[in-house]
Amino acid sequence: MTSSVTVPDDDTFYHPRIPLEGEHGEVIWSRPLTGPAALASARVNQLVLHRSRDVHGKAIAVSGIVALPRKAPPEGGYPIVSWAHGTVGCADTCAPSRDTITSPAHPFNAYPHRLLNTFLDRGWAVVMTDYEGLGTDGLHPYLLGESEAHGILDIARAARRLYPAELSKKLAIVGHSQGGQAALFGGHHAPLWTPELDLRGVAAMAPAAGVHLLVAAGTTLNYAQPGFAFTALFLAGAIAGNPNIKPEELLTVKANGVWPHIHERARIELAKEDSWGGLKGTEQLNPSPNPSRKAFFDQLELMNPALRILAPVRISQGAKDPRIRADFTRTLHHQLAALNGPANVTYKEHEEVAATHDPVELGFHFGLMDTDLPSLTTWLEERFIDMPGEQTPAPR
Repeated sequence: MTSSVTVPDDDTFYHPRIPLEGEHGEVIWSRPLTGPAALASARVNQLVLHRSRDVHGKAIAVSGIVALPRKAPPEGGYPIVSWAHGTVGCADTCAPSRDTITSPAHPFNAYPHRLLNTFLDRGWAVVMTDYEGLGTDGLHPYLLGESEAHGILDIARAARRLYPAELSKKLAIVGHSQGGQAALFGGHHAPLWTPELDLRGVAAMAPAAGVHLLVAAGTTLNYAQPGFAFTALFLAGAIAGNPNIKPEELLTVKANGVWPHIHERARIELAKEDSWGGLKGTEQLNPSPNPSRKAFFDQLELMNPALRILAPVRISQGAKDPRIRADFTRTLHHQLAALNGPANVTYKEHEEVAATHDPVELGFHFGLMDTDLPSLTTWLEERFIDMPGEQTPAPR
């Protein structure tokens, strides 16, 4: 951690005015976390700012949370679950670590707490990245896989720097929706980005996939719908991947008029009629061929998480999920099985899921977390068990 520096107790915590060059995962500073963002089952909730890199190699700062169980650490230290959160938006106030009960993103940030508290009760440390640009400087590169992977892996490295005597090298990555896609990218990049970590498994619940197909289909629709909020988010990620994409060239005049909302509105607000939710599908993209349009769709294809992953993979999905379609997830499962071998990829589809308190905004998509939790937890327990003859090294 940077020495002789006063840790800010306000939101300037997220915007360090110090050199950011250094090893990715190195802690810049940290402070105790309280309030809605903290996990109730944790003995320690720590807000962390650490060094990282964007996909172009630029040094950046990324924020996140480290939560430790109440149970004493086992021999070798706590296994680590790195949680990859779902879509909240690109505005800084949407970041999970900055959550407040009045935030439009609060229902989506709060809902996974039951799952994460269950992990803590099992004796697993939980680390949670906010992702690049979410809470910190710059625009969040939504669904930009390598960027998400850096956040997921670097928060685990930062946690081990903060608590070297309590955390083991065992790591599992778990994510939902955007985070499901991010988890798969985290698994893909782990061997080279954080080779010191022992990745035991990757679990993706309702992972985003095939978004290039969804956007292409959406641009043909002659009516408005709230789901077009995601086009703005996709564009934020695509521009981070290819800065040559020009919104003023890619978008229609009407869409370009609401493009600035990406910096200030949560996803649920982008879906309103005075923003992207008020655009017809045909009013989103400039229909004329242009370099930005081709570059945009090229980046969308690169967001598909059909990847080579060395660790065991588990995919789960709700059959009736209206936000992440089951047919897309089944296709992704087949792609992952072809790349990694059927024995290394488990698929679980739930015909029905638990009811949520908000059937419209949370509904089937978030109910999957509750229904999938028992079997997911069993799968993780099996991953964390040492094989005969294998000995967990002491933390260092």
